[in-house]
Amino acid sequence: MNEPAEPIPGAPQPYPYPPAPPQRRSRAWIWFLVGGGLFLGFCAVVVTFMVIASRSFSASGDGFSAFGGNIAVVDIDGEILSADTVVDELRRYNEDSSVKAIILHIDSPGGAAAPSQEIYHEVLSIREHHRKPIVASIESVGASGAYYIASAADKIYANDASVVGSIGVIMEWTNYGGLLQWAKLKPEVIHAGSLKDAGDPSRELTPEERVYFQGLVDNMYGQFVHDVAVGRNLPVAQVQSLATGQVWTGQEALPLHLIDEAGGFRVALLQTARSVGIHGEPTVVKPIVYHRSLWDILTSNGEDLFPNPGKILDHHAGFYFLWR
Repeated sequence: MNEPAEPIPGAPQPYPYPPAPPQRRSRAWIWFLVGGGLFLGFCAVVVTFMVIASRSFSASGDGFSAFGGNIAVVDIDGEILSADTVVDELRRYNEDSSVKAIILHIDSPGGAAAPSQEIYHEVLSIREHHRKPIVASIESVGASGAYYIASAADKIYANDASVVGSIGVIMEWTNYGGLLQWAKLKPEVIHAGSLKDAGDPSRELTPEERVYFQGLVDNMYGQFVHDVAVGRNLPVAQVQSLATGQVWTGQEALPLHLIDEAGGFRVALLQTARSVGIHGEPTVVKPIVYHRSLWDILTSNGEDLFPNPGKILDHHAGFYFLWR
């Protein structure tokens, strides 16, 4: 093996180059993450601004309210379990000067008695104060509590094949006493007052309890009949004769004075627009509907995905203006 040559004294020596610096790692990925984060943040700000702007813009009419000549549409779909949302919408549109009329777009079998009655009174209040017309358009079903609400409107439209009526009251619950006996479970109840635990679903009703509940149902039935008579400007006796709990088609309901005109939503919209001086195609405004996203469901308390087993039998007695 050759040994390295010894430096010769006095000879020029090679220039000692410094060692090459270590290579620095590329930081492009850091800038990519920073830039991506800034972009996502910007998008979030824009979306938030748009949502806030749309809510502010829709506060007076949920649409192009600044231009006037609008027809507001309030949907009443499915079982009626609460009055808050519908009542709030009706009040907002009633106070919006750009809204010339309100249409209740109904497709519902009714629901709980008290919410149906509350919406009825709100509709009747708008009608009686003559601030703007309010009409009802029944799509497939406008029965029981939904018909209760419609009867307060100035005018009711329904298709020939729509289901209308079902003036009546129902109270129901599930008696699971046999299930408890099978499971060898025995509920213990301590109460004061003979009717305090009336309707206990773990046992049969007593004769006294049946009379008690029938009295409550009869009282609500009388309120239903009276309010429909007021709303429809009909004699109470005439409504009473129709208040058997049965339904009619729209074609059958017209000669019975349960509705005013045959026709769908389009007919109701155009005729209502003309009645308030809107010519041509009216502008329809509706509340903004916010749908729950998958993220909302996943970040909820979990009862949407995994119902609490303890609530499966938690079905309390209730009074309903409901057609089944």
